[in-house]
Amino acid sequence: MDNVKILEVKQSIFASNDEQAAQLRQSLKEKKIFLLNLMSAPGSGKTTTLRSTIAALKDELRIGVMEADIDSDVDAKAIAAAGVKAIQLHTGGMCHLDAEMTRQGLEGLGPQDVDLVVLENVGNLVCPAEFDTGAVKNAMILSVPEGDDKPLKYPLMFQVCDVVLINKIDVLPYFDFDMDKCREYIAMRNPNAKVIPICAKTGEGIAEWTDWLREQVKAWQA
Repeated sequence: MDNVKILEVKQSIFASNDEQAAQLRQSLKEKKIFLLNLMSAPGSGKTTTLRSTIAALKDELRIGVMEADIDSDVDAKAIAAAGVKAIQLHTGGMCHLDAEMTRQGLEGLGPQDVDLVVLENVGNLVCPAEFDTGAVKNAMILSVPEGDDKPLKYPLMFQVCDVVLINKIDVLPYFDFDMDKCREYIAMRNPNAKVIPICAKTGEGIAEWTDWLREQVKAWQA
């Protein structure tokens, strides 16, 4: 697919983002659509992880993806090539999406024939964590090269996430990354967060991740 639809989303003009997020979640519940907000720093492997996720689930679930970036359509083209619906969201310089911007994206995606929508949020560990997008669950990816201390430095990101994927575990021997310490730091910020070590490139850990996601979708649609 050479051409990907690009939507210029606008920041919400309303004061209460939380209220809009709650309304969006209720609408998604009524339509039995599961929205996952996927966050991380740039270069953590969001798109590669997403492609592995799609490969594992696309025969069971109808999947749509919203790729949020300040500019470009590189990621949306890569995801569309994986055989699912994809739309590129340009944020107009904003470093995050809020609930209204997410709603605009869903409208542009055309969610009437999807079960699972993944919002690949703008890549950074600060702004995206501050805004409820209306997603059912929040996930984030922490890659081994970033270091095991990120939960200490970016507490809110880990506090708002339901699951943390620790990616690029194939390079653990080459980095000073203590998995046990990282789990401890994550638990300090959010004892309820599920931690799943993965390697999106080799597929290690992807089954555990997609099993978790599959069960979340089923529970939401029940």
